[in-house]
Amino acid sequence: MPHMIMDHQKDPKQAIFDALGSGYTDFKLFNNQVLCAVYVRPQKTKSGIFLTDVTTSEDKIQGKVGLVINMGPMAFVDDSNSWFKDVDIKLEDWVVFKPSDGWSITVNGVLCRILDDTNVRGTIPHPDMVW
Repeated sequence: MPHMIMDHQKDPKQAIFDALGSGYTDFKLFNNQVLCAVYVRPQKTKSGIFLTDVTTSEDKIQGKVGLVINMGPMAFVDDSNSWFKDVDIKLEDWVVFKPSDGWSITVNGVLCRILDDTNVRGTIPHPDMVW
């Protein structure tokens, strides 16, 4: 269960794709790189608490959750089967990472991080699960 359930006007995944628009798939990543759109929480929780602008702005810098929107051809591929044994990360998965491990960029105005596949620490079912 998420630690703070947010009041989403739209599914967070759909909101990211709507903001990205078209053409983001033309962003070609090399080797084992993963492109993640950073999840920024809405300002209101389900219980009616409003987060401050400072709090939501901090998500842009310290956000630890992202949506996988693109991957390089070698992302999560390991011939030795030691790094990614039983790992199945695919496009549109919510993943967690250390914010400083990624290169912060914007794609079509959406904050993203480019990560090495080994810097993705896990998957979660919903982005509100982690902060």
